[in-house]
Order: sequence, then structure tokens, then C-alpha cells
Amino acid sequence: MTNDEFQKTAREAIDSLPKEFARKLNNVSIVIEDYPTFYQLKKAKIPPYSLLFGLYEGVPQTKRGIYYSNIPDKITIFKKAIETVAAGDEAVKTQIRKTIIHEIGHHFGLSEEELRS
Repeated sequence: MTNDEFQKTAREAIDSLPKEFARKLNNVSIVIEDYPTFYQLKKAKIPPYSLLFGLYEGVPQTKRGIYYSNIPDKITIFKKAIETVAAGDEAVKTQIRKTIIHEIGHHFGLSEEELRS
């Protein structure tokens, strides 16, 4: 899948979110990278060379105070990890959507355990 197709699929996944969630998705940027940086892995306490599909970096909405003001939260989707596991364009599209929804869940304050159940 080309970079443009991958980005288009990610945009479509975001655009397909239910309005009540999309409306509350504020102060967050979603970016596509090939791989996580060493710093991202270290900060998230993930072993080097782990297969990571996405990463949420920021302050979940449930932890923000009334006067919260900060740089935008960041959701990074890792293209090469998804392509390594997902065989074929449809599988890649499905994994992109799952990953975006998972990371948005973190933005709304859900833990890893809550998102996996």
C-alpha cells in the first residue's frame, strides 16, 4: 500500500467515527510514521524491536483539569508494523481502523486492559 493510500485509509477511519466521539476528539493530532523512535519506545516502556501498531502520547481527557492547556496530544500510527502483520490491502485497512480506535480510546482515558476486553 502506498503512503498516500495508507494516509487516505487513516483519514477515512477518523471520518467514520460516530459524531459523539469525533466532536470530543480535541487537541489531538494523528500522524503516520514508518517506525517508532527509540525515545517513543523507551517512554512507553516497550522493548526495542517490538511490533507496535500505534502509540498515544498525551494527557487523557479524564486526567485534564478545567484549566488544561497544553500542546496537542499525539496519536502515531506505525505503517511498517501494520504492513508486517496484515496481509493484503483489506487487512491493512482493517488494522489501521482498529489501531486508530484503540489509540483514541487512550485519549478518552481507557486503559490497555479496558481496550483489550
